[in-house]
Amino acid sequence: MKKLMMGLATMALIWTAQAQAAEVTWQKDIKPLFAKHCLGCHGEKSPEHDEFARDKKGYSDKNIGMRMDSYSHLITYVGWPYTGALIRRLDDGTTRTDKKPGNMYEHLGANDVERQANLAIFKSWVGSWNVKRWSDVSKEELNAIKAKF
Repeated sequence: MKKLMMGLATMALIWTAQAQAAEVTWQKDIKPLFAKHCLGCHGEKSPEHDEFARDKKGYSDKNIGMRMDSYSHLITYVGWPYTGALIRRLDDGTTRTDKKPGNMYEHLGANDVERQANLAIFKSWVGSWNVKRWSDVSKEELNAIKAKF
């Protein structure tokens, strides 16, 4: 009986370690993906949200987006205060009523296969993938956001 309990405990530890290894996090998965596809326009020299909003066209014309180079910056576009903004921009159109992809979807990869693979990583990281804004999102939808560091 003791061997059986030790065996079960060992298996439980292995399963837990495997589950944690598969978990998508900012540090392990999103940060490298973001560095490869997004930092050129959304890096540390990019303006904060409010500064960008004051001259959106001017920055956009120069291919400069809002600063999103850190977890603390990016999470504001997932949760609050700019709820769903990241999702609206990266979405492939399948969750939108008009079926149009977001304006940043094309930057997720060189081809549709790569874009879909990278989108799947972002979706897994966020957890609750919807295009709603703060005023429309439910408490349950907010609670379903994972976005782990």
